[in-house]
Amino acid sequence: MATKKAAKRGGAKRGGAKRGGAKKARGSARKASRGSKRGGAKRAPNPAFMKPMQPDAALGAVVGNNPMPRTEITKKLWQYIKRNGLQDQKERRMINADDKMKAVFGGKGKVSMFEMTKLVNKHMKSP
Repeated sequence: MATKKAAKRGGAKRGGAKRGGAKKARGSARKASRGSKRGGAKRAPNPAFMKPMQPDAALGAVVGNNPMPRTEITKKLWQYIKRNGLQDQKERRMINADDKMKAVFGGKGKVSMFEMTKLVNKHMKSP
């Protein structure tokens, strides 16, 4: 009879399961207390990201020539990449450049998405 009860509980010899559950409970309690401190206030955007930037001719061919915040430029750039299927299918971090994007990427045919942000920043200036 004792073995049936132990089997239902998941085995009496597994002491690690009890400790793991206690850690999870403590962690979720911490997260709950953090949220109550903030009072549900939304984070204010960083003013540096909201400042309008003027794209140059190469970047303007992709996202438009009007001054816009960096966040908007990034959104439009990703819309262009998705619309034209430029994200590599096997290695999703890589972007395959078409003719317009090659001008932005400095002539490179393939760049990582992390390198892309560095290259795109070179094509923006304050109006």
